[in-house]
Amino acid sequence: MNKVLFICGKNSGRSQMAEAYLNQLGGNDYEVKSAGLEPAESVNPLVIAVMKEEGIDLAHKIPRSVFELFKRGELFSHVVTVCDSETDAKCPVFPGIAHRLNWPFPDPEYVTGSDGEKLEQVRAIRDRIKASIIEFIA
Repeated sequence: MNKVLFICGKNSGRSQMAEAYLNQLGGNDYEVKSAGLEPAESVNPLVIAVMKEEGIDLAHKIPRSVFELFKRGELFSHVVTVCDSETDAKCPVFPGIAHRLNWPFPDPEYVTGSDGEKLEQVRAIRDRIKASIIEFIA
């Protein structure tokens, strides 16, 4: 069993999407969680909308703190940070793991434009995350 943790700043977008896709596509080979350095109050509404298009409901997910997992003594075989250096000055780290990966994706919180343009940008981020998950599983 591979235990995988996806981390980003607020656990409200990228890490939530990555967790959902690995849970959906990885089958029973993975135990997956996501967390953030400074968790948001809720998952980004744009992320909820674009994941719903994929049949994945994130509306009731609650962002969690990476420190919560650390304090519980959880260990992971893979820790994947999904921070983008342009938007995340402090991408969190998690100690005591075997493999660390960084997949830099733009933060959906910072998309701009009309509502339609924002959705298109978040769809593009979603699709890149899904492609990375498919590659990771392979």
